Amino acid sequence: MSLSSFFVGWRYYWISFSRCKMADEATRKVVSEISLLKTNSGPRDKELWVQRLREEYLALIKYVENNKAADNDWFRLESNKEGTRWFGKCWYIHDLLKYEFDMEFDIPVTYPTTAPEVAIPELDGKTAKMYRGGKICLTDHFKPLWARNVPKFGLAHLMALGLGPWLAVEIPDLITKGLIQHKEQQNNS
Repeated sequence: MSLSSFFVGWRYYWISFSRCKMADEATRKVVSEISLLKTNSGPRDKELWVQRLREEYLALIKYVENNKAADNDWFRLESNKEGTRWFGKCWYIHDLLKYEFDMEFDIPVTYPTTAPEVAIPELDGKTAKMYRGGKICLTDHFKPLWARNVPKFGLAHLMALGLGPWLAVEIPDLITKGLIQHKEQQNNS
């Protein structure tokens, strides 16, 4: 190995490390702006669940406002009356094209101890990082983080640290492999 190739290789890894560090700092900044929740209650505890839902909505609203201010708006979310079933849209911009997906999840009975499992049904079976029914795989990276932060983490954290990074990794890969196409390209085919 020549000295010049060593330095070129070293520079590549340094740049990669620097970018990872910057991304990590950016993620920390975004997450630090999301309110931590206080109420340790799930849907079985009717009285405290209302308080927890209020905290969830306030954190989600603040997170969406922060995303819009940073020109990083990427999802819409709403729930049923009880706050136990959530659904909406998420999207990812790739090569200036917007790829939009329906998403859904139920609040587990043991919430907040157990994190919800977000599903994107139309992507079911298209990636190995997904379970049956289109539930995205968050087991390795997100669930341990969630477990360490019960009851402080909520749905805004699920979006910021779970679904957002999953979309950022998986959607470009699925596009490159030709497993998903932009709606306009589908209509032209």
